Amino acid sequence: MLKNKIFVMVIGMLIAITLILAAAFFLWTMMSKSDASAGSKAEASAEKVKPAKQLSAAEIKDNTVILKDVLTNLANNSRFIKVSFAFELENKKAKAEFENLLDSKVKGTIIKILSDMTPEQVSGSKGYDNLSAALMNSLNPYLKEGKIKEIMITDIVLQ
Repeated sequence: MLKNKIFVMVIGMLIAITLILAAAFFLWTMMSKSDASAGSKAEASAEKVKPAKQLSAAEIKDNTVILKDVLTNLANNSRFIKVSFAFELENKKAKAEFENLLDSKVKGTIIKILSDMTPEQVSGSKGYDNLSAALMNSLNPYLKEGKIKEIMITDIVLQ
């Protein structure tokens, strides 16, 4: 009688394990099918997207404003920075608007941001990227006709 109970329990456990494995296999195949269909939908959507128009060098130059030799103290007041920038804008209207703001808002914002930074924060490529990002985030709200696409640091002296 004891052997009968053990035999029934073993058979019950084998059936339970088989059902669990069958359910897992079923779910796995269903997930694989949905992933494949999602991937094909993403590929189809990506094919519909038009690539951005590549500007020629002359068009980039026409939409770029050069700002030379901004000089200010850094946060610790014992060191200074002299930096020049090239601002690439989206279009000619944005460039004209940016040039109108150049002497007041743009230079003032640059000096304010630099005066809050330490020499370590503006050193190296990571520092240049941080400075460019901070400037872009601060200057773009002033523009109504377009946005700044890229800020390049063309010259920098840290003393």
